[in-house]
Formats: sequence, structure tokens, C-alpha cells
Amino acid sequence: MWRAHDANAPDDLVEAVLKGASERSGVAPFLAMDVLAEAAKLEAAGRSIVHMEVGQPGAAAPSRVLEAARRVLDIGRLGYTEALGIRALRERIARHYGAEYGVDVSPDRVIVTTGSSAAFSLAFLGAFDPRARIAMAAPGYPAYRNILAVLGLEAVEIPVGPQTRWVLTAEALRTAHEKTPLSGVLVASPANPTGTMTRPEELRELIDTAAELGIRFISDEIYHGLVFEGRAETALAFSQEPIVINSFSKYYCMTGWRVGWMVVPEKLVRPMERIAQSLYISVPELSQRAAVAAFDCREELEAIKEGYRRNRARLLERLPQIGFEEMPPADGAFYVYASVARFTNDSATFARRMLEEAGVAATPGADFDGDRGHLTMRLSFAGAEEAIAEGLDRLERWLA
Repeated sequence: MWRAHDANAPDDLVEAVLKGASERSGVAPFLAMDVLAEAAKLEAAGRSIVHMEVGQPGAAAPSRVLEAARRVLDIGRLGYTEALGIRALRERIARHYGAEYGVDVSPDRVIVTTGSSAAFSLAFLGAFDPRARIAMAAPGYPAYRNILAVLGLEAVEIPVGPQTRWVLTAEALRTAHEKTPLSGVLVASPANPTGTMTRPEELRELIDTAAELGIRFISDEIYHGLVFEGRAETALAFSQEPIVINSFSKYYCMTGWRVGWMVVPEKLVRPMERIAQSLYISVPELSQRAAVAAFDCREELEAIKEGYRRNRARLLERLPQIGFEEMPPADGAFYVYASVARFTNDSATFARRMLEEAGVAATPGADFDGDRGHLTMRLSFAGAEEAIAEGLDRLERWLA
């Protein structure tokens, strides 16, 4: 099944080399996806599984998005588009920044990508040379460090915890840079897996510090819209130099459509366009044309968000009663990250047993933190309310 995260992944590397694969393919597995695969096998065998392992909305794409897709399909022909994305979508994204944040963004600086995953690859390839060191918080999203490793870059994980509300601070960034110079820093707010937000004043301080130190700033804003406490601010409110990444997958419920975007400084547009032309030519036209309609679905999307809010309240109330501890604030996104130290010192084994014995799929913390993750787990509350309630009941019975 899945193994706990090892930053060097020696077993995977040896296995890859023996099979004739490249050394760069020996990155650690994405455990959330491994858990999803195991859960799918159990479901195929007739088991009932409550999914709390992946960050995937339980709701379908908004009705206007589906209607727009049907209109495109009725035309019959789908083809390549500009590598930067269709103009209509780039213009609509630019208008979104004015309406949502009061920030003026030129559509010429918007790049449509194959989900946020392609945006991170473009950002790392277009802004950094091999062996560059990119800082990020730990715990953090595992694909960051894996993409960096595959591209020959170095992830510098800076531990965060309750003393800073689980967010990266300007002071910690400066300390890491003074120890060994950094080329970039990636900040996610709301963050995965903790759900914590970097407050606007803290974000400004981070951006100013990065600029002072000559560090490229990348802002992961894919969970904007999914905020329950506080206010999410875009990095573009403070500077036009950060690379800002967002996606239609989370708030807009379009994970399988694989469409996201990035806003980059003007000087990086053409370099990233050249890379995108060769990596994937263009984002699927169907997804792009449907995504234009997503910005006009606020009422429907806010109703879905209210379901997440109720799920969040359930988890924050019941998980401590069941025995989960030390949970970060979960300001936004749709995750609760909790200590399972009362039950185990091996969260990977605990997650395996939880899936097999209780029928509840969740992600072991080793996916997000190589040093402390053996004591933690991430539970997603993005599913249907009845499913989340059933999952909590199953956990309570299992751990009683």
C-alpha cells in the first residue's frame, strides 16, 4: 500500500533505477492519491467508503458552467487554442481581480493553465534556474516539493506551528535566507493541509521582505473563496512582482476540468508562453470556454460553501470529542489537520487501518510534513454533508 514520506525516497529511487527509470522519478509518492486508489479498490469490491482523503468538492460544476460546455459541444469542433489561453477567459479573469480585490490586472499578464499543477511547473521552470532553493512552510502541499525535485530545484521546508498560527513569517524567511540564500518562496493562503490564512498585514510583510532580499515570491491562492474566518487578500494588492496562482478546481468545483490560471509580471509572460507551447500546447478548449461562465455562478457556489461551513463545524466539534487533538484554526480551504498522537505514532499505518476497518479514507500527515507528519492526519470536509456525518460516526465507533 502506501508508505510514510521520506524526503529522499531511497526505496523508490532504488526501485526506479532498477527499472531503468530516471533518478528524478524517484520522488516520494503523493499519499493522498495512493489512499484514493486503495479506497477505489475497496469500493470496487463492494465496500462503502467515506472519502475524506482528497481536496475535491463533492458538488458538480455549477449549472451555468455545464450549460456553457453543452453549447460548445453542440458546435462540434474543439481544437488547440493560444498557449496563454483564450482571450475571453483571460479578460474575464482579469476583471475578477478588479471586482473581488480592487486590483487592476491586465489580461496580457494572465496565463491559463492545466489546473494549478501546470501553473506551478511553469512558475518553477520560468522563474528559476536548476539548483535554485525555494522556501515553503512545513506542513505543506506535497506536490510543491515533488515538482521542484523533478525539475532539479531544491525545496527548503521551514517548520511552522501554533506559535505563528501555522503560517510562515517574514522573520523565519529572513533567517532561512541568511543561513543559505534563497531564490524563491512559495506561500499558500488558505494553506493546505492546515487551512490557516496568512493575514493581509503578514502577507504584505512577507512580500516586502522577499523583495528586499531579492527572493521571488509565489502566492498560491487556489483556496480563495473558501474562507470562513478572516479575509483572503491577493498578493497583487501589495505588489505586481509576485507570481500568483489560482484554479477553478476548489471554489468553482471544477477539479476534473483541469483548468487554472496564473498572473505573472509582464517580463515573464513570453518566457512562460514558450515553455507552455512545448509542454502541453494549450489547455483543453472545452474547459476554457466553460470556465468563462464560472464567475457568474456566485449564488450557487456560495450555497455549496455553506455546506462546507456546516461540515467544518461538525469536524471542529466532534473530532476533539473522538480524540483528535491540536488542530490548527482551519480559517479556510476544506481541511482539518489534527494530531493522532493519542492513538498512534505512525499515521500511515493508522490511516490504512482506518480505511480497511472503519471505511473512512483520510490522508496521513507524512504527505505534508516529513519530520512531524507521523503524528498527524488531514481530513477533508469537501464532501456531502451526510457523508461527512457518517464518516464521523464511523470514526467514533471505531475508536470507542
